[in-house]
Amino acid sequence: MTRTVLLGIFVVGLTAQFITPVGDALEGKAYLGGALLSLVGYVLYDQLKELSSSVQAPARVRVSSSELGSFVREALQARRVEISFLGYTGESLYVPLSAGLEDLLDNPGRTRHVVIRMMVPDFREPMMIPSRVGVGGRPDDAPVIRRRMEQRCREYDNILSALAERLTATGRLTVHCEYRLYSGIPRDKICIFNRELVLHGLYDLSARTSLHGVEYYDPKGYRTDLSIWSRKGAAGEEVVSIWNKHLDDLWALVERPARRAGPTS
Repeated sequence: MTRTVLLGIFVVGLTAQFITPVGDALEGKAYLGGALLSLVGYVLYDQLKELSSSVQAPARVRVSSSELGSFVREALQARRVEISFLGYTGESLYVPLSAGLEDLLDNPGRTRHVVIRMMVPDFREPMMIPSRVGVGGRPDDAPVIRRRMEQRCREYDNILSALAERLTATGRLTVHCEYRLYSGIPRDKICIFNRELVLHGLYDLSARTSLHGVEYYDPKGYRTDLSIWSRKGAAGEEVVSIWNKHLDDLWALVERPARRAGPTS
Protein backbone atom coordinates (compact mmCIF):
# COMPACT_ATOMS: atom_id res chain seq x y z
CA MET A 1 0.00 0.00 0.00
CA THR A 2 2.79 2.43 0.96
CA ARG A 3 4.69 1.64 -2.21
CA THR A 4 1.57 2.33 -4.29
CA VAL A 5 1.04 5.74 -2.67
CA LEU A 6 4.67 6.74 -3.17
CA LEU A 7 4.63 5.63 -6.78
CA GLY A 8 1.35 7.53 -7.35
CA ILE A 9 2.85 10.73 -5.94
CA PHE A 10 5.81 10.35 -8.28
CA VAL A 11 3.62 9.89 -11.35
CA VAL A 12 1.35 12.87 -10.50
CA GLY A 13 4.29 15.11 -9.75
CA LEU A 14 6.06 14.19 -12.96
CA THR A 15 2.86 14.77 -14.98
CA ALA A 16 2.37 18.18 -13.39
CA GLN A 17 5.85 19.21 -14.51
CA PHE A 18 5.02 18.80 -18.19
CA ILE A 19 1.23 19.24 -18.42
CA THR A 20 0.26 22.80 -17.45
CA PRO A 21 -3.39 22.21 -16.52
CA VAL A 22 -2.38 19.52 -14.10
CA GLY A 23 0.30 21.75 -12.66
CA ASP A 24 -2.10 24.66 -12.27
CA ALA A 25 -4.64 22.41 -10.59
CA LEU A 26 -2.11 21.28 -8.04
CA GLU A 27 -0.84 24.84 -7.53
CA GLY A 28 2.70 23.66 -6.94
CA LYS A 29 6.01 25.00 -8.21
CA ALA A 30 8.50 22.19 -7.52
CA TYR A 31 6.76 19.22 -9.14
CA LEU A 32 9.87 17.55 -10.47
CA GLY A 33 11.74 17.83 -7.17
CA GLY A 34 8.77 16.44 -5.29
CA ALA A 35 8.36 13.67 -7.80
CA LEU A 36 12.01 12.68 -7.56
CA LEU A 37 11.83 12.77 -3.77
CA SER A 38 8.81 10.45 -3.91
CA LEU A 39 10.72 8.11 -6.20
CA VAL A 40 13.66 8.01 -3.78
CA GLY A 41 11.25 7.23 -0.94
CA TYR A 42 9.71 4.45 -2.99
CA VAL A 43 13.10 2.84 -3.68
CA LEU A 44 14.24 3.15 -0.07
CA TYR A 45 11.00 1.68 1.24
CA ASP A 46 11.27 -1.27 -1.12
CA GLN A 47 14.88 -1.97 -0.12
CA LEU A 48 14.19 -1.67 3.62
CA LYS A 49 11.23 -4.01 3.36
CA GLU A 50 13.33 -6.60 1.52
CA LEU A 51 16.11 -6.28 4.09
CA SER A 52 13.77 -6.69 7.06
CA SER A 53 12.22 -9.82 5.55
CA SER A 54 15.57 -11.48 4.87
CA VAL A 55 17.29 -10.66 8.17
CA GLN A 56 15.00 -11.49 11.05
CA ALA A 57 16.65 -11.91 14.42
CA PRO A 58 14.80 -13.83 17.12
CA ALA A 59 13.09 -11.69 19.75
CA ARG A 60 15.54 -13.10 22.29
CA VAL A 61 19.07 -14.31 21.69
CA ARG A 62 19.83 -15.98 25.05
CA VAL A 63 17.78 -17.80 27.66
CA SER A 64 18.41 -19.58 30.92
CA SER A 65 18.12 -23.36 31.13
CA SER A 66 15.37 -22.80 33.70
CA GLU A 67 13.22 -21.41 30.84
CA LEU A 68 13.19 -24.55 28.72
CA GLY A 69 9.58 -25.27 29.68
CA SER A 70 8.16 -22.67 27.28
CA PHE A 71 10.14 -24.15 24.38
CA VAL A 72 8.97 -27.68 25.21
CA ARG A 73 5.32 -26.61 25.42
CA GLU A 74 5.49 -24.82 22.09
CA ALA A 75 7.26 -27.73 20.38
CA LEU A 76 4.65 -30.22 21.64
CA GLN A 77 1.89 -28.30 19.87
CA ALA A 78 3.14 -29.35 16.43
CA ARG A 79 1.63 -32.28 14.57
CA ARG A 80 5.05 -33.94 14.21
CA VAL A 81 7.34 -33.31 17.17
CA GLU A 82 11.06 -33.99 17.38
CA ILE A 83 13.11 -32.96 20.40
CA SER A 84 16.83 -33.76 20.56
CA PHE A 85 19.24 -33.24 23.43
CA LEU A 86 22.98 -33.52 23.92
CA GLY A 87 24.47 -32.72 27.29
CA TYR A 88 25.03 -33.86 30.87
CA THR A 89 21.98 -35.46 32.50
CA GLY A 90 19.25 -33.48 30.75
CA GLU A 91 17.43 -32.78 34.01
CA SER A 92 16.43 -29.23 33.02
CA LEU A 93 14.78 -30.64 29.88
CA TYR A 94 13.40 -33.79 31.49
CA VAL A 95 11.26 -31.89 34.01
CA PRO A 96 9.15 -29.90 31.49
CA LEU A 97 9.26 -32.77 29.01
CA SER A 98 7.71 -35.29 31.39
CA ALA A 99 5.05 -32.73 32.36
CA GLY A 100 4.34 -32.03 28.69
CA LEU A 101 3.89 -35.71 27.88
CA GLU A 102 1.56 -36.09 30.86
CA ASP A 103 -0.56 -33.28 29.44
CA LEU A 104 -0.77 -35.07 26.09
CA LEU A 105 -2.45 -38.00 27.84
CA ASP A 106 -5.43 -35.76 28.59
CA ASN A 107 -5.32 -33.54 25.53
CA PRO A 108 -3.13 -34.53 22.59
CA GLY A 109 -4.48 -31.68 20.47
CA ARG A 110 -3.15 -31.84 16.92
CA THR A 111 -0.03 -33.80 17.94
CA ARG A 112 0.25 -37.18 16.21
CA HIS A 113 3.94 -38.18 16.32
CA VAL A 114 6.60 -37.43 18.96
CA VAL A 115 10.25 -38.46 18.83
CA ILE A 116 12.60 -37.69 21.74
CA ARG A 117 16.35 -38.29 21.42
CA MET A 118 18.54 -37.89 24.49
CA MET A 119 22.34 -38.20 24.40
CA VAL A 120 24.11 -38.29 27.76
CA PRO A 121 27.66 -39.28 28.79
CA ASP A 122 28.57 -42.91 29.30
CA PHE A 123 28.97 -42.77 33.06
CA ARG A 124 30.28 -46.35 33.11
CA GLU A 125 33.68 -45.03 31.95
CA PRO A 126 36.28 -43.19 34.06
CA MET A 127 35.71 -39.48 33.52
CA MET A 128 37.36 -36.12 34.08
CA ILE A 129 33.92 -34.50 34.48
CA PRO A 130 32.27 -35.39 36.81
CA SER A 131 35.20 -36.23 39.08
CA ARG A 132 36.70 -35.63 42.48
CA VAL A 133 38.74 -32.45 42.97
CA GLY A 134 42.21 -33.81 43.58
CA VAL A 135 45.54 -32.32 44.64
CA GLY A 136 46.16 -29.00 42.95
CA GLY A 137 42.67 -29.05 41.47
CA ARG A 138 43.43 -32.07 39.28
CA PRO A 139 40.39 -34.26 38.48
CA ASP A 140 40.35 -37.75 39.99
CA ASP A 141 37.83 -40.27 38.69
CA ALA A 142 34.94 -40.63 41.13
CA PRO A 143 32.91 -43.83 40.65
CA VAL A 144 30.48 -42.77 43.41
CA ILE A 145 29.47 -39.64 41.48
CA ARG A 146 29.35 -41.46 38.15
CA ARG A 147 26.96 -44.01 39.62
CA ARG A 148 24.72 -41.23 40.95
CA MET A 149 24.55 -39.58 37.52
CA GLU A 150 24.05 -42.97 35.86
CA GLN A 151 21.13 -43.79 38.13
CA ARG A 152 19.58 -40.38 37.52
CA CYS A 153 19.70 -40.79 33.75
CA ARG A 154 18.31 -44.32 34.01
CA GLU A 155 15.38 -42.99 36.04
CA TYR A 156 14.66 -40.26 33.50
CA ASP A 157 14.85 -42.78 30.67
CA ASN A 158 12.48 -45.19 32.36
CA ILE A 159 9.89 -42.52 33.17
CA LEU A 160 9.92 -40.95 29.71
CA SER A 161 9.82 -44.36 28.00
CA ALA A 162 6.89 -45.44 30.16
CA LEU A 163 5.03 -42.24 29.26
CA ALA A 164 5.78 -42.86 25.60
CA GLU A 165 4.30 -46.37 25.81
CA ARG A 166 1.17 -45.11 27.59
CA LEU A 167 0.61 -42.40 24.99
CA THR A 168 1.12 -44.78 22.09
CA ALA A 169 -1.28 -47.26 23.69
CA THR A 170 -4.09 -44.67 23.51
CA GLY A 171 -4.05 -45.01 19.73
CA ARG A 172 -4.33 -41.25 19.30
CA LEU A 173 -0.62 -40.66 18.68
CA THR A 174 2.74 -42.42 18.62
CA VAL A 175 5.57 -41.43 20.96
CA HIS A 176 9.12 -42.78 20.97
CA CYS A 177 11.80 -41.87 23.52
CA GLU A 178 15.36 -43.16 23.41
CA TYR A 179 18.58 -42.54 25.34
CA ARG A 180 22.04 -43.07 23.85
CA LEU A 181 25.51 -42.71 25.35
CA TYR A 182 28.52 -40.75 24.17
CA SER A 183 32.08 -40.79 25.46
CA GLY A 184 33.92 -37.71 26.60
CA ILE A 185 33.52 -34.53 28.64
CA PRO A 186 29.99 -33.05 28.78
CA ARG A 187 31.01 -29.69 27.34
CA ASP A 188 28.07 -28.65 25.13
CA LYS A 189 24.42 -28.40 26.06
CA ILE A 190 22.26 -28.56 22.93
CA CYS A 191 18.47 -28.70 22.59
CA ILE A 192 16.84 -28.86 19.15
CA PHE A 193 13.09 -28.39 18.83
CA ASN A 194 11.33 -29.69 15.72
CA ARG A 195 14.52 -29.15 13.70
CA GLU A 196 13.63 -25.45 13.56
CA LEU A 197 15.07 -24.03 16.78
CA VAL A 198 18.46 -24.70 18.37
CA LEU A 199 19.50 -23.75 21.90
CA HIS A 200 23.21 -24.10 22.60
CA GLY A 201 25.37 -23.35 25.61
CA LEU A 202 28.58 -24.42 27.32
CA TYR A 203 28.64 -26.04 30.74
CA ASP A 204 30.77 -24.46 33.46
CA LEU A 205 33.34 -27.22 33.83
CA SER A 206 34.85 -25.55 36.88
CA ALA A 207 31.59 -25.81 38.86
CA ARG A 208 31.90 -27.86 42.04
CA THR A 209 29.61 -29.59 44.49
CA SER A 210 30.24 -31.06 47.95
CA LEU A 211 29.15 -34.49 49.12
CA HIS A 212 29.96 -35.73 52.62
CA GLY A 213 32.71 -33.13 52.90
CA VAL A 214 34.34 -34.06 49.58
CA GLU A 215 34.46 -31.68 46.61
CA TYR A 216 33.61 -32.86 43.12
CA TYR A 217 33.58 -31.26 39.69
CA ASP A 218 29.93 -31.30 38.71
CA PRO A 219 28.54 -29.04 35.91
CA LYS A 220 25.37 -27.21 36.91
CA GLY A 221 23.16 -27.57 33.86
CA TYR A 222 20.32 -25.47 35.25
CA ARG A 223 22.73 -22.52 35.47
CA THR A 224 23.78 -22.79 31.84
CA ASP A 225 22.69 -19.94 29.57
CA LEU A 226 21.74 -20.92 26.04
CA SER A 227 22.03 -19.02 22.75
CA ILE A 228 19.02 -19.24 20.44
CA TRP A 229 19.21 -19.98 16.72
CA SER A 230 16.15 -20.20 14.50
CA ARG A 231 15.65 -20.74 10.78
CA LYS A 232 14.54 -17.13 10.32
CA GLY A 233 17.15 -15.35 8.26
CA ALA A 234 19.99 -16.74 6.17
CA ALA A 235 22.50 -16.97 9.04
CA GLY A 236 20.07 -18.80 11.32
CA GLU A 237 19.11 -21.24 8.58
CA GLU A 238 22.74 -22.24 8.11
CA VAL A 239 23.49 -22.62 11.82
CA VAL A 240 20.37 -24.71 12.49
CA SER A 241 21.15 -26.97 9.53
CA ILE A 242 24.72 -27.51 10.79
CA TRP A 243 23.55 -28.43 14.31
CA ASN A 244 20.86 -30.78 12.97
CA LYS A 245 23.40 -32.62 10.85
CA HIS A 246 25.88 -32.77 13.73
CA LEU A 247 23.37 -34.36 16.11
CA ASP A 248 22.05 -36.70 13.42
CA ASP A 249 25.59 -37.92 12.69
CA LEU A 250 26.45 -38.28 16.36
CA TRP A 251 23.19 -40.10 17.08
CA ALA A 252 24.05 -42.68 14.42
CA LEU A 253 27.50 -43.27 15.95
CA VAL A 254 26.97 -43.36 19.71
CA GLU A 255 26.05 -46.45 21.69
CA ARG A 256 22.47 -47.57 22.04
CA PRO A 257 21.96 -49.10 25.49
CA ALA A 258 19.48 -51.83 26.30
CA ARG A 259 15.80 -50.92 25.97
CA ARG A 260 14.66 -48.67 28.85
CA ALA A 261 17.88 -49.27 30.72
CA GLY A 262 19.51 -45.90 30.20
CA PRO A 263 23.20 -45.88 31.22
CA THR A 264 23.92 -49.31 32.66
CA SER A 265 26.31 -50.35 35.39
